[in-house]
Amino acid sequence: MWISRLVLTDFRNHARLSLELDRRPVVLAGPNGAGKTNVLEAVSLLAAGQGLRRVPYDELARHGGNGGWAVAATLQTESGPVEIGTGHDPMRSGSQRPGQGRSVRVNGEPQTGSGVLADLVEMVWLVPAMDGLFTGPGGDRRRFLDRLVLCFDPGHGTRYGQLERAMRQRNRLLEDGVREPARFHGLEQIMAETGVAIAAARVATLAGLAATIEARRARASDSPFPWATLALEGTLEGDLAMRPAVEVEDDYVRRLAASRERDRAAGRTLEGPHRTDLVVGHGPKGMPASASSTGEQKALLVGLVLAHAELLAARRSGEAPFLLLDEIAAHLDSRRRAALFREITRLGSQAWMTGTDVDAFSAILNDAQSIPVTEGGIGGHATATLW
Repeated sequence: MWISRLVLTDFRNHARLSLELDRRPVVLAGPNGAGKTNVLEAVSLLAAGQGLRRVPYDELARHGGNGGWAVAATLQTESGPVEIGTGHDPMRSGSQRPGQGRSVRVNGEPQTGSGVLADLVEMVWLVPAMDGLFTGPGGDRRRFLDRLVLCFDPGHGTRYGQLERAMRQRNRLLEDGVREPARFHGLEQIMAETGVAIAAARVATLAGLAATIEARRARASDSPFPWATLALEGTLEGDLAMRPAVEVEDDYVRRLAASRERDRAAGRTLEGPHRTDLVVGHGPKGMPASASSTGEQKALLVGLVLAHAELLAARRSGEAPFLLLDEIAAHLDSRRRAALFREITRLGSQAWMTGTDVDAFSAILNDAQSIPVTEGGIGGHATATLW
């Protein structure tokens, strides 16, 4: 699977951009601020979800434009080309408030949301904002984990949304001083049903990822990307390791009921899958990833992303996901860069990589398509048509 044509209109700093591509990896090289990451962000919106920056859609519109934007692409698949278009137009959104969602078309047919793209496109990305994943707040690792899960279970995001809505309503009842059990029971039942399903999906994804990491370790024990140990710190995830899901669900309902006054005093729900943390260790050194050096943490993170991509490919009959690697050479020495490029070539992914110095990609340039990016823009002047 690969993108043969990409067209942006009024997206970020790109008024008009058109790229004609082949199936090889893509290297976007140029100075900071030229719009390299913006191109990666546009590509990320060809998949389900909010894209790699997760910002409101109205913020993606070019300053000085009409407030809307569009991204269109021709996706080459084993079944033939697929045309994907997505965008946001506040003038055509009707009652929809600015920033509330985006339109999607597949082969010219309007879709109800971006979820349909999960069946077409898989993407894995690594951006500089993730460099502090192992030392930052648990919420960052939880979002990273749930992005991994979403690639295997498109319904994961829907269930998490249901959990959050029920939890917000429960918290509001607690804040308002409500104490009638009947007002809480239905919400806590939804939280238990969706919470256990979320936890089970996380456990299953991590098990698959751990098996892939072990296979990679056996295949290349001297890899410059150290193997990682993975664990989940969460009540429901821990309970599922010992008891059937139905028992864990019933027990969570009882605990939510018993903890209402505690949660009322705290002003929030203190137990559930929204509190789970992903614990990563540096396998060869037997130490927490958070205690590793900056370079080691970057190498661990790259190894995790590659293992995830490999697992996705295995579950999709060898069809590799797209890899979006922003400023990937920043913390990698020449040995690790060369090893990464070999992995990309072996995987067969149309990886999209950015960097300020094209020479940093010298080990892959013979097998990639290099596109210079300047403040004057790149590509031609086609217009992406969505509506």
